[in-house]
Amino acid sequence: MFKQYFALLGILFFVNCSAQQLEEEVSQSSPVLFGDPFILNNDSVYYLYGTQAENGIQVYKSYDLKTWTGPCGATNGLALFKDDVYGSRWFWAPEVYALNGEYYMFFSVEEHIAVATSNSPLGPFVQDEKKVLFTNKSIDNHLFIDDEIKYMYYVNFQSGGLESWCVEMNDDLLSVKEETALKCIGKSQEWEFVEGSVNEGPFVIKHEDYYYMVYSGNGYTSQNYGLGFAVSKSPQGPWTKHPENPILQKPGDLVGVGHCSLFYDRNQALKVVYHSHFDKNNIHPRKVHISDVYFKPDVNYDYKVMEVDIRNLGPLMKDN
Repeated sequence: MFKQYFALLGILFFVNCSAQQLEEEVSQSSPVLFGDPFILNNDSVYYLYGTQAENGIQVYKSYDLKTWTGPCGATNGLALFKDDVYGSRWFWAPEVYALNGEYYMFFSVEEHIAVATSNSPLGPFVQDEKKVLFTNKSIDNHLFIDDEIKYMYYVNFQSGGLESWCVEMNDDLLSVKEETALKCIGKSQEWEFVEGSVNEGPFVIKHEDYYYMVYSGNGYTSQNYGLGFAVSKSPQGPWTKHPENPILQKPGDLVGVGHCSLFYDRNQALKVVYHSHFDKNNIHPRKVHISDVYFKPDVNYDYKVMEVDIRNLGPLMKDN
């Protein structure tokens, strides 16, 4: 009897401790706080980069897209540290690609675009020559390679607002052919004029016979910040915006959603990663979210319509 009683107490104590430990672990977890997120799928290890640190670019990693560890960059959590590259502030919108046996990070710094290299996705990313790709003000870089031609999409500062442009890159991926620069899209649809005057954060993929450019409209400080897309038969345009934009704006309880990038997971499912405002009262620090992306036939269009699944809107969580 006593043995059974004490055994029962032991079980209750173990269960209670386990529940308490789980509750503590859950309470200790917290969201990943990034703006302008980008995910690199590198041999089924996911690396998440974004805008947050004042002195460079942080990186987190995950094996399942659910639990994230970091910051885990080579330099005190930073994949890129300001002393290794051009500039000293405003490190924004990084993208990282595995090319030519190296890793290339394209990033915005002091409202210009630069590129640094490393032998690891964790960095350190450095520049042998500390410089920017071109002298005019530009941000929100995106690399897209089609038939071995390398395109850099970016946001060009114009008197009427921010526009998305394209320029061809040289094969070294460290310089551009400035004479090829051309405008892709600028603000034109009613939903883009609520607050701000931007078409920013361009990201391009090809699906079947069309090229799709996803972009953000309204200023990023607006709760009406959102995503639209345009289509083209060529990576250089002309681009036609989808008449039923936006495809993502104020989903669920989220506000200020935008500046996305697209990636394929280990099962080749297409995903979009984007940021939102911290909550309805605070813009910063921004939270990161992942949703599924689908292409649906529509009798009204020659192309398939890009749709974002908003059933799961919880932020990415880091393992503290």
